[in-house]
This record gives sequence, structure tokens and C-alpha cells, in this order.
Amino acid sequence: MTIALLVAALLMGFFGSPHCLGMCGGLVTAFGLSMKDVSPAKRRALVATYHFGRLTSYALLGLIAGLIGITVLKPLMMGNSTPRILLGLVLVFVGVTMLGAPFLTKLERFGMRFWQHLSPLRQKVFPLNTFPRALTAGLLWGFLPCGLVYGALLIAVVAHNPLSGAALMFVFGLGTIPMLVATHETVGWLRDKIGRFRLRQLNGAVMVISGLAVAVVPMVMANMHGGHGEMNHGSHTAMMSDMDSHDMSQMNHDTDMAADMDHNMQDMDHSMNDMSDESVDMNHHEHTEMMEHAQ
Repeated sequence: MTIALLVAALLMGFFGSPHCLGMCGGLVTAFGLSMKDVSPAKRRALVATYHFGRLTSYALLGLIAGLIGITVLKPLMMGNSTPRILLGLVLVFVGVTMLGAPFLTKLERFGMRFWQHLSPLRQKVFPLNTFPRALTAGLLWGFLPCGLVYGALLIAVVAHNPLSGAALMFVFGLGTIPMLVATHETVGWLRDKIGRFRLRQLNGAVMVISGLAVAVVPMVMANMHGGHGEMNHGSHTAMMSDMDSHDMSQMNHDTDMAADMDHNMQDMDHSMNDMSDESVDMNHHEHTEMMEHAQ
């Protein structure tokens, strides 16, 4: 898993945290009222404890999501580009939900049924005046139905690594903490800034663009590289053909030169033989004349 994916999860949690106030605000208020009799120092420690429990639940869910991805999806995607494409599509889907599309509403309703079954356990953790109770409350809080959490879990599934899924969900939870631990005045300021500058929508748009880049750009580059490779192959083939033709022409030329040289050598040998014959005839003639003169 890349650092960019972790950063995306962190920003997703932070810019989506106004939504967390709507879902978790009542729960945070109930936790706060149950700690009214503890000292400020212990109160801060208890708050940190139940948030740690919530992040632990997120990490556990991310671990399970990663296991699903590595056991169910990964064997079906070996040796192809499907994992990258699926990750890109999930990023696009999550980005669109952050832009306001209610795709995960039905899933939230289903999760609410499970949350209601946890009601007896939730009642036992109050008041939150001890650390075990605060930790248990945080662990249960992690199962509160939330479309933003479900979107992050989809990314954890396509991460195809249980540890990566756990880390991604833990970092996502970190991004939600500032809004949930801020004072009333700070919460109002954060919500105003995020709403005024549409930072949630901006983050959603960035995730959509990133998802499209992850899914589409490598395929485009591969096609361009493939076409370039075919052109290079054609050029290479033409060059090799020209070189072969040139080499054949050169070989034929060398063969003709060799044949001409052999022919010239034969002519020289024939000329030498003629000269030798003439020399013999001349010697014989001179010898005959000498014999006739002596007689």
C-alpha cells in the first residue's frame, strides 16, 4: 500500500468528519455526560481511551476487509490489471459518495439493525468512569453504522493485504478525531470552514480524479507504448531487410569479382604457356640453323 492511499484515507476521515458529528454527536454527548463526576485529567484520559478503542475496531474491520480481499478477490485477479482497475473504481465510488450521492444509505440501514442488537452491551458501559468501560465503549462505537466507514472499508478490501487494510482504517479513524474531540466553539469553526470552502466535496472530487487516474492512465500508457513498440518493430524489420539486401548485393559483387580474378588468372596462365611454346620453337629453329651451318 502506498503512502498516497494512507493520505487519502486520512483526508477522507477529516473532511468527512462533519458527517461524523451527525452520526456520532449524540453518542459523544452521552459519553461526556457520563464522565461529569471525574477530574479533568482523568476525563481527558478516558476520552483518549475510548477513541483508541474506536480506532482499534476500525483496524479490526480493516483487517477483516483485507482478508476478504486477499482470499476472495486476489486469486481471481492474478496476472492481470484488474486489481488496479478495481481500486480506481472504488476510489471513484467513494469520491462520488463524498460529493453527496446516497449510495451507502441502504447499507447504513442494514448496519443500524446490527447496532440495535448491541444495545444491551452499550448500556453496561455507562457511566464511563473507568478505563475498561471507556475502552469497551470505544470498541462498540466502531460498529456504529456509517456510510463513510463503509466507503473506507471498500478501499481496505481492494488493498489485498490484511495489514494494509488495518493500517488504512486506523489512519482513517485518526482523521475523524479532531472534529470529535474539539470543543463546541472549535466544532462550529471547523464545520463552518469545511462547509464554506466545500472541502468535503473538494476531497471527493480529488478522489474521483485519483481513481480515474489509477484505473485509466496505465491502460492508455500501455496502449501508447504498444503502438510505439509496433512502429519500432516495423522500422527494425525494414532496416534488417535493407541490410540483408545490401549484404546479398555485396556478396554477389564479391563473387563476380572473384570470378573475374579467376578468369584473368586463367588468361595469364594461357599467355605464359603460349610464350613458353614460342620460346621452345625459337630455340629449336636456331639449333637447326646451327646444325645446317656446321655441315
